[in-house]
Amino acid sequence: MQEFIKLTGMVLRTVPIGEYDRRVVILTKERGKVSAFAKGARKPNSSLVASTSPFSFGEFRVYAGKSSYNIMDADISNYFEGFREDFDGACYGMYFLDIMDYYTRENNDEKAMLKLLYQSLRALQLPSLGKELVRCIFELKALVLDGEFPGLPADGRFLDSTVYAVNYIAGSSVEKLYTFTVTDEVLAQLQRLCEGFRKRFMDRELKSLAVLETINSETINSQLYIENKT
Repeated sequence: MQEFIKLTGMVLRTVPIGEYDRRVVILTKERGKVSAFAKGARKPNSSLVASTSPFSFGEFRVYAGKSSYNIMDADISNYFEGFREDFDGACYGMYFLDIMDYYTRENNDEKAMLKLLYQSLRALQLPSLGKELVRCIFELKALVLDGEFPGLPADGRFLDSTVYAVNYIAGSSVEKLYTFTVTDEVLAQLQRLCEGFRKRFMDRELKSLAVLETINSETINSQLYIENKT
């Protein structure tokens, strides 16, 4: 008789297998990042159709197979359905999922990373916060939690407000991260800082980042066009 395990986590990635099945990657509170096989999850009438989609957060009941876990059922508490009507937000969210897939490992204690991911996706849906600021906060805190954050470059010319923001992000709990806004000048410095860290610490390009940067570039061009017309 199979011994079932309950895992609380979020689906980071899903890959179709065969005609009806899926392989999913889940970031869990109990066992870090795990791979799981979901039999029949692509059938229209399957109870696993929605629960094995990216962003799905909840409790998964699984049993261990030879090379991966097998999902029997799931109780999803948050699908982050708001991203269905917010294309830009969904693109940022997919990038956040890819970052977590990159940083986390199986059987590691990834509770803090999971909490950061969950709170950051919620922050993307807040109209009071700009998505680029959320992205910078997320990227910097992920570096801190991964133990790679080197601090501010000694030769950088940063505004005092930028220094304060970075120190706040590095030292605050995840629950208190998304409680402030910054000026455009500070945001620009945070963006340059994050870009430098990405080039320094990430050894591969993420497809979701390329999509995100394309969207941001098109948005900027549209804004410039409107300003020139007026």
